[in-house]
Amino acid sequence: MKFSKAGRVAVVAALAAITLTSCATNEGAASGSTDEVTSDLQGTLVGGGASSQQSAQEAWVAAFQGTNPDVTVEYDPAGSGAGRDTFIAGGSSFAGSDRAFNDEELAADEFASCVPGSGIVELPAYISPIAVIFNLEGIDTLNLDAATVAGIFAGTITNWNDEAIVSQNEDAELPDLAITAVHRADDSGTTENFTDYLNVVAPDVWTWEADGVWPVDGGEAASQTSGVIDAVTGGTGTIGYADASRAGDLGTVAIKVGDEYVPYSAEAAAAIVDASPAAEGRGEGDLAIELDRASTESGVYPIVLISYLIGCVEYEDADAATLVKEYFSYIVSEEGQTVAADAAGSAPISSTIAEKSQAAIELIK
Repeated sequence: MKFSKAGRVAVVAALAAITLTSCATNEGAASGSTDEVTSDLQGTLVGGGASSQQSAQEAWVAAFQGTNPDVTVEYDPAGSGAGRDTFIAGGSSFAGSDRAFNDEELAADEFASCVPGSGIVELPAYISPIAVIFNLEGIDTLNLDAATVAGIFAGTITNWNDEAIVSQNEDAELPDLAITAVHRADDSGTTENFTDYLNVVAPDVWTWEADGVWPVDGGEAASQTSGVIDAVTGGTGTIGYADASRAGDLGTVAIKVGDEYVPYSAEAAAAIVDASPAAEGRGEGDLAIELDRASTESGVYPIVLISYLIGCVEYEDADAATLVKEYFSYIVSEEGQTVAADAAGSAPISSTIAEKSQAAIELIK
């Protein structure tokens, strides 16, 4: 999305009028003495974007503020598209996004917080399976192949006792009940990852290309991850897709990969990321990855999102650069990744990705 200079001013002004709620308070300062805290960092760091990162961001913010009591980090989980747009307009110092910026967006080089021509850093800091979630009384798990999942969300498979579902779940008592497929109403990186999987693995059924905006008429729309979870939970015969950390007690689908059905897990998500190549033609600090959705390796779960942390290589505001650099360094550290795994069930990044991420962070100034 392109912004004129006047448009940027309007967006920033509008954002300034909205008070973002910090995801967590300065728990370190609130819970006891800060005598042992030696950090001299101070200021407010504003970011926003992917709602998939919400649980992880809450944990990261609490821990980071605990050791940096004079810093406030605000993260607005408004969705990946909103996060990218806000970052482009200069309304935030960093973005969370379930997809990297594409070549066209990078070529435009319209990042208002960045020194023109300096480029951006994109770090694959949050790796998580996307769970296909459903609400059917008495059924906790189902086996489905890609073509069946695609047919359900395309609207060509409309009842839970359809033979395509029954044939893969002979032990399940599937009801004669209409399927209500729930999708994201907002521009979502989770949607883009999900539709990418469907198009790559079941192109004869899912004929639409990957897109953050839901491309199919029909079904039920809900905003952000929490909206999808609420819609699936509150309905009967509902099915949707969401970051696995938010699946809760809903039923989940094991996806057919090769000759086996693979349930989602952090380990299975990490396996496909490590087996996938880096995106071509990117800058030194841009670590975008091209996921191999069609992998048939054993134990690989293919519906995965890599949620990126995005910032400037060189900031117009030096203070913002300092805060971003420190916050990003904490997130990609072993401690930061463990905190996210405990809070959100994400897959810690590999040591190789961690090393490359830290090298990219060192470029920030």
